[in-house]
Parts: sequence; structure tokens; C-alpha cells
Amino acid sequence: MRMNNEFTPIRKAIETSENIAILTHVRPDGDAIGSQLAMALSLQALGKKVSAWNEDGLPETFAFLTGSELVTRPPTQPLDFDVVLALDTAAKNRLGTAIQAVARYKNLINIDHHASNPGYGDLNYIDVKSPATGQVVYELLQDQQLPFSPAIADALFVAISTDTGSFRYQNTNARTFEIAGHLIEAGVNLAKVSNQVYERYPKRRIVLLGELINEATFHLDDRISTFTLRAETKQKLGIDPADVDGLIDVIRSIDTVVIAIFFEEVKDGRVRISMRSKNPKIDANRICSTWGGGGHALAAGARIRGTLEEVRAKVINYVSDEVSKCS
Repeated sequence: MRMNNEFTPIRKAIETSENIAILTHVRPDGDAIGSQLAMALSLQALGKKVSAWNEDGLPETFAFLTGSELVTRPPTQPLDFDVVLALDTAAKNRLGTAIQAVARYKNLINIDHHASNPGYGDLNYIDVKSPATGQVVYELLQDQQLPFSPAIADALFVAISTDTGSFRYQNTNARTFEIAGHLIEAGVNLAKVSNQVYERYPKRRIVLLGELINEATFHLDDRISTFTLRAETKQKLGIDPADVDGLIDVIRSIDTVVIAIFFEEVKDGRVRISMRSKNPKIDANRICSTWGGGGHALAAGARIRGTLEEVRAKVINYVSDEVSKCS
């Protein structure tokens, strides 16, 4: 294997450190958790003291993964670390309370695949051609010959599979399939992992989907579709953040729809938007950057201050103008 020299400073920073924090973004998805857990297991096997935190802790969907108990919410009292790894997090503030729980560190290593990532680390490796951070972590572990195990393979398969829509999204490439094959050879039980991730949803998620469908709206000759999740609905159904993941794909899959938007009331007087585009000319990353968000050209998000009605109106109007330009 040809060594990637860009990984070498990361390896050196890890080797010379004893106490390492591995962080990822608020409301972690499969790529965030899989990447975080894989890195934690590898560095533990290397003899490092590892803390793996994110603001919301471990989504129950991924509790089946070996070693998943390593992923926790951050402590209330900040701690010191030699190195902090930020994984799958396009902006430093998206680390939330996890980064606030770090008192001091020598190096911040930023590993990601989002085009909107400005490179906020002391060391940065951002591969926008990778469809998932899990793919970047795989390349790092293999290239630098860091510890690898069947449990790490499971975590990385979850990361890559979920962030590529089960290998369906446009950014999935030939290398992605090659890596998936290597992970299965390394011990991934494809049927078991797929069952755990895609076929074991809690009942409340299906009830929520029914409510969202009943209130779905369509605009601009059905080219724009929206779901709206209100705070009272979340409270009534006892919704976990992970329950929402992937639901936007239901309206995105409608044949006339070119862009789908998910609006969710969150704390602090903000509305979280998740946006999916089916037209490369309608750049979801650029649209969401209008409100301080970001992501990818076909999948991005933001948190916007205002009431649900205010945010819905201005975002739908803005997106309508963007879609009209591409007609």
C-alpha cells in the first residue's frame, strides 16, 4: 500500500499522546457514531486512554455495536487531554457540550468529509470526495497500520452504509464498494448489521412518520416537499433524536420532488432544518450556509433562530426562488 503522507502528522500526534478525547457532532448519526467508535476501539488497542463523547450520547439504534458503551455524554466538569479528535463535524460549534467539556489540549485533529468544513483544527484531514467520514477513518487506520478488529469493521460498515443511504447516494464511489468488501472480509455480518440498523425501528418512529405524512406540504408544482416536527409532537410521542434520521427520504423519493426540507423545533428558540436536493444545480450546502449551516451539495442543514412559522416561510420562499431559477 502506498502511504498517505498527509496521515503521518496525525499518527505522530496520536503516538505521542496518552489521553485522547474523540468527539463528534450534536445529534450524531450512523457515520458520526461508527467513526467515533471505530477510532476509540483502535486507540484503546494502541494502549491510549480514550474518552468518546458527544452531546446526546449513544442513540439506541447503535447499542448493538461491540464497545458502544464507550460512547457517552460529556461530563459536567471539564477535563484535560493531550489530543482531541473531532470527527464528522463540519463546524467546531457543532461539537456542542462535548468540546465545552475539554479544559485544555495540545492538538485538535479535525477529520471530516464535509465541503463546508473550514479546517478549524491544528491538524486537518478533510476529504470531500469520501461519501462518509467512516471511509476516511478506514483509510487512516489501514494506511497507518493502526489496530483493526472485527468490532472496528462493524462500526465502520455502519458509518459508511448509513451515510451513503445503503450505497445509493451520488457520492458513493468505487472505492466505497471496495472498502465495504474489505470490511465484510474482516468479519462484518451483513445480514445482522442491516437488521439492527434498518429493520428494528421503535414503534414511536412509525407513529411519528404517520403524523408527518399527514401534515406534509408541497410547493411550486410539487417540486418542493416539507415535513414539520413540532415540539409538542416530540413530547407527546417521546421522540428520540435518532428517530428522525432518514425520514426526510420518504418525501425526497417522490418523483416530482427536487428538494425536500425537514423543519424541527429545537431548544433556544431555533428551528433545525435538514435539506435534501436531487438536482446538483440546487446546492443544499450553499442554501443552508445562508443561515450559518452547511454540509454537502445534495444534503445539508442549519439551525435558524425564529418561530417555526417564520423559519418555514422564509426558507420555503428562498428555496422556491432557487428552484425556479433552475426550471
